[in-house]
Amino acid sequence: MIKELKNLFSFLTVLPLSMDKDMLTDCAKNMFIFPLIGGFIGLLAGVFGWVLFYFLPGSIVGVLVLGLLLIITGLHHTDGLLDFGDGIMAHGSPERKIEIMHDQLTGAGGLSLGIMTFLVTALSFSELTSNIIIQSVIVVEISAKLSMVIGSWAGKSVHKGMNSPFLEAMHGKKGSLRLVVALALSFGIALTLLGIVGIATVLTAIITSLFIVLLSHNHFKGITGDVLGATNELSRMTSIIILLAMIRWV
Repeated sequence: MIKELKNLFSFLTVLPLSMDKDMLTDCAKNMFIFPLIGGFIGLLAGVFGWVLFYFLPGSIVGVLVLGLLLIITGLHHTDGLLDFGDGIMAHGSPERKIEIMHDQLTGAGGLSLGIMTFLVTALSFSELTSNIIIQSVIVVEISAKLSMVIGSWAGKSVHKGMNSPFLEAMHGKKGSLRLVVALALSFGIALTLLGIVGIATVLTAIITSLFIVLLSHNHFKGITGDVLGATNELSRMTSIIILLAMIRWV
């Protein structure tokens, strides 16, 4: 299991851990652990934000917390978010949309979606306070990673690629079992840390992921690795929005 954990951290973070030839296979088969890796990433960023609140205004803290999250994850999902925005906004057949997603240039759709997503997420983080920022960022990042598990389980692959092992692993009986474990871990940690607010946050990520899968099937006839990356970023945004809304009402 140590080798599998090392590969998971290597895939989802920039921690200096060596990868091996089984990395994608190990990550796919153990995708149910994604939320735990997200929790670890969220803990690092949350503690970072908690410390910064003693020295800086919330508006700056929110930007820096998001920046650290993006740095820890190596901007791996940012590229998917930008490509997804370009693909959704493009006209033409699903094949043409996918071709545009694979273009190395970023268009207006990707740029606009990226700016909106990161701006809203940073501003939302800035609305947190020092007494809840650690547990909030943990639950939000758990939700973001769970959303990729949901997307792999609910979506169908457009073509063979880096996403294929994950979709294959999340289908069938074993895939359903992996989904149940991922859900149990996510809801269990969220309930422990934030109660009903945490449950609502995780549910938001699930709904966001399912919506993106539906949208991708309509536009691309399936999902790609870029779609999963975009799901992580967009689910983080929607989750923190709902978390803030729930805090005001609970």
